[in-house]
Amino acid sequence: MRAVAIGGGHGTAVSLRALRRITDDVIGIVSVADNGGSSGRLREDLDMAAVGDIRKCLAALADPAGPLTPHLEHRFASGDLAGHAFGNLLLAGLIDATGDLEGSVRAVATVLAITGEVIPASAEGVVLVARTNEGRTEGQTEVAASASIQSLSTEPSHVGAPDAARKAIAAADLVVIGPGSLYTSVLAACVVPGISDSLAHCSARRVFVANLHEQSPETQGYSIADHVNALVRHGVVVDQVVVDPRSSLVRGDIDFPVTEADITGPNGKVHDAVKLARCLADLVA
Repeated sequence: MRAVAIGGGHGTAVSLRALRRITDDVIGIVSVADNGGSSGRLREDLDMAAVGDIRKCLAALADPAGPLTPHLEHRFASGDLAGHAFGNLLLAGLIDATGDLEGSVRAVATVLAITGEVIPASAEGVVLVARTNEGRTEGQTEVAASASIQSLSTEPSHVGAPDAARKAIAAADLVVIGPGSLYTSVLAACVVPGISDSLAHCSARRVFVANLHEQSPETQGYSIADHVNALVRHGVVVDQVVVDPRSSLVRGDIDFPVTEADITGPNGKVHDAVKLARCLADLVA
């Protein structure tokens, strides 16, 4: 089975950890639109795509026994490098040296001996642009701090998804969308030109893993149905919605089949990769 996870950040990393438990043919298609933290600083200093979400997803698929794997998340505590993650610097160094985003990700993936593949959602760095009731907002951190988001896009508009991402979706048997921040992780990847079109025309089973909690102000007051409707509004149609009954989100009226499953970790705040793997395996059995 070929499985694809689309999004960014911690949520997609959990999906990838779950998928690698049920198949070796797993691919992450990951947003590179971040403009905050270590990624944002490197992006500003070196004029490159954001690499933080790529790092998280590489770590999720990396060989746990590899010599670099335990240190990818290490952050420098002092000096000019304070706050930077080692994995970000590794990726940034290769991108700066080669000018090749996809090739640099593949090179680090090889060094880490990852299971599967990680592909940037866009061929180069892009900027998130949201239309809200208050007007236009640019940048991932700024969008995350916005309420009343009506639509999301990426700029420059001519920068689309790499061919490898489109082909991965076309060849997939299962596509997992989310969990994660609706606009700044999940849709940040899906609205890149070429991604939603590929999803619309693929033969894979498309599963949306619902969040456990709202994110204020980005999705304050949203029900799970509101999350699904936002996906549809951006051209992302799903076949199945997975919901944990313990989610603090109101269910709402969802127009797609819903599967209830215990997929929450012990602290009740994040998804559990082992439980999610069991749920996804049942769905495709």
